[in-house]
Amino acid sequence: MARITFDSVGKKYPNGFVALEGLNLDIADKEFLVLLGPSGCGKSTTLNMIAGLEDVTDGNLLFDRDVMNTVPPHKRDVAMVFQSYALYPHKTVYDNIAFGLRMRKHPKGEIDRRVRDAARRLEIEPLLERRPDQLSGGQRQRVALGRAMVRQPAVFLMDEPLSNLDAALRISMRAEIKQLHQVMQTTFVYVTHDQAEALTLADRIVVMRGGVVQQVGSPDAIYEQPRNMFVASFLGNPPINFLEGRLAQEEGRVVFRRGQLRLGLPDHVIAKVGSQVGREVVLGIRAEDVFETQPGAEGVQGRIVSVLPVGSDQFYEMEVEGVKLFFRLGKEVQHRSGDNAALGVNVNRLHLFDKQTTQSLVWN
Repeated sequence: MARITFDSVGKKYPNGFVALEGLNLDIADKEFLVLLGPSGCGKSTTLNMIAGLEDVTDGNLLFDRDVMNTVPPHKRDVAMVFQSYALYPHKTVYDNIAFGLRMRKHPKGEIDRRVRDAARRLEIEPLLERRPDQLSGGQRQRVALGRAMVRQPAVFLMDEPLSNLDAALRISMRAEIKQLHQVMQTTFVYVTHDQAEALTLADRIVVMRGGVVQQVGSPDAIYEQPRNMFVASFLGNPPINFLEGRLAQEEGRVVFRRGQLRLGLPDHVIAKVGSQVGREVVLGIRAEDVFETQPGAEGVQGRIVSVLPVGSDQFYEMEVEGVKLFFRLGKEVQHRSGDNAALGVNVNRLHLFDKQTTQSLVWN
């Protein structure tokens, strides 16, 4: 069992810097939780607190019902995989994986069984007699995973483990880590700034900023129902588009209005803001929530600034009412730089935020 609870946990350094503020979070046994956010947001500090590498200065950190604030790292039954792999360069792959078990004085036969079982699962059996400088980045990462696996920990911690790999390797390693979690059936806590990793791996995502949790939820909930503009902007490729404007009543409908741009709002949005005509708001349009339409139809109209091919899709940079927006469309849409274009908008997927607080007017 490895349920982890943060009860109003904070981390303040002697120089007065607050790295984490009032964190309340329950991580369920066997859950795959991803801490997501930009550099300096507090996600690695949170991970290091679980590992015992950072002290808790406020509140309590619990494993199941046991307070862990002063428990040393070697008594916490956690294993950690670092960004740098942290392998011993003079030891073979076998000895790197076996090192922790030998330090804990496990029987030789059990060590051999665990090492070879981990190597088989990670497909590195032919590499057991090599040293780290004879391995690729992906192979080194598998060795680091194997070293953690053989410990059979209650909690598996990963700090940006794929950031040193190329794009293709990152994709394949995500699948391996996901499968590893399913096989090991233990609690995983994973730190990343990469939205694709978070959306692919997580049961739940914790979005952090400046030491404060912004939102906790499933990948779908975080993406589809962002609680504020920061969360909305941190997920999406290209990022979500924001347009400042106001709510207006036109022809019996509540609409978003910016200059000549007019977009009707769906019922679930009107139910929240229908009585607030005149309020200044920020509209959010995801890059993929547009489609080609005819001039004059409800949507966005403007000049194509640039077209960026990205495999099966294209990114369109488009100037609309003085703001440059990015949209994602299929290759069947044919526009060139300088063209005037009209794009329909899936209004059921619009997001609306308060201009002053940046909080969602729909999902809070």
